[in-house]
Amino acid sequence: MGVRRRLTGLRGEWRAGHLMVLLPLGLIVLISAIDSSISPNIHLGPLLVVAPAITPSFAGTRLTTLIGLLALVAQAVIAALHGGLLTPNHQAQLAALAVVSAVVVAYTRIRERHGHELDRVRTVSAAVQRVLMRPLPDRAGPLRIATRYLAADDEAAVGGDLYAAVRTPHATRLLIGDVRGKGLDAVGDAAALIGAFRVLAHRYEDPAALADALEASYVRHLAELTENGQDVQENFTTALVLDLPDRSPTARIADCGHPPPLLLTPGGARPLPLRRTAPPLGTSALGPVERRTEEFPFPPGSTLLLYTDGATEARDTAGTFYPLPARAAGFPTDTPHALLDALRRDLLAHVGGRLRDDAALIAVSRTD
Repeated sequence: MGVRRRLTGLRGEWRAGHLMVLLPLGLIVLISAIDSSISPNIHLGPLLVVAPAITPSFAGTRLTTLIGLLALVAQAVIAALHGGLLTPNHQAQLAALAVVSAVVVAYTRIRERHGHELDRVRTVSAAVQRVLMRPLPDRAGPLRIATRYLAADDEAAVGGDLYAAVRTPHATRLLIGDVRGKGLDAVGDAAALIGAFRVLAHRYEDPAALADALEASYVRHLAELTENGQDVQENFTTALVLDLPDRSPTARIADCGHPPPLLLTPGGARPLPLRRTAPPLGTSALGPVERRTEEFPFPPGSTLLLYTDGATEARDTAGTFYPLPARAAGFPTDTPHALLDALRRDLLAHVGGRLRDDAALIAVSRTD
């Protein structure tokens, strides 16, 4: 059974390496053939170390071990043809090749172990994302919805940006927010707000009243963290709370220090002119907060683009911010998914492939 497993693993590594394995094998054959056919005073055998050294770049431990053993066999054949295995020179070459091959195999094993650990972290992170931020429905009444989440941490699929949707009998309520900070350190605050929103969205029809209720819940969450010895004095979350009625082509919005949505129509893209912006959630201890709901037209055939500042503050190598309104106006709006796919590609191209801050995107189009 053990032999069968090793053979299965070796076949898997062969498939993973494809034809790349022919490179170290070819080097072993070529070096052995040349060394065996030239003068005994010229020694090319030490070059055999290249074969096991390059194998980890495309293969795992088993295949690297096999290549190392083949290199040792080739070195032994060369030694037998040029004076015998017992000469000091050939014994030194065999010992050096064995040591280097062993070091390479050990390195490959450590790399594989770290790779498996990283895979487990990513699997857990993806599971956390599915639980914490459930995928929003593609359809909700007269709305079509798409989301994209771009985490700044390579090892994380979740971070400080958050979104959620709740369907009521006559409307869809949305939350998008940005917790101060990024990566896994902000996940706890994001989880607290999302959980509160899913409960409270059914109790409050007015977005401003819902935002007030989220503020109270968030403050309680921060108080619990303080009791546990955590420093939360600078914790806050910018957020937008939206109510999108089924029978009215409008968007009712309460803004808590968050960037305004973009309204995309056949005529272009423009930010909604929010005039009653309140402070972020979690800042009520600094003074009285008055939140108001603002209403804007959201006609059929148009799209609302919600985003966090990880998108608008993304910079290229020259330090230029990503021009979201100008770029979004030129993207296809046939479906929300097509819009966000184009936006994601363009945003990552602007920053060179990696964001410095988490970014969440939501596109909502009204069909009737």
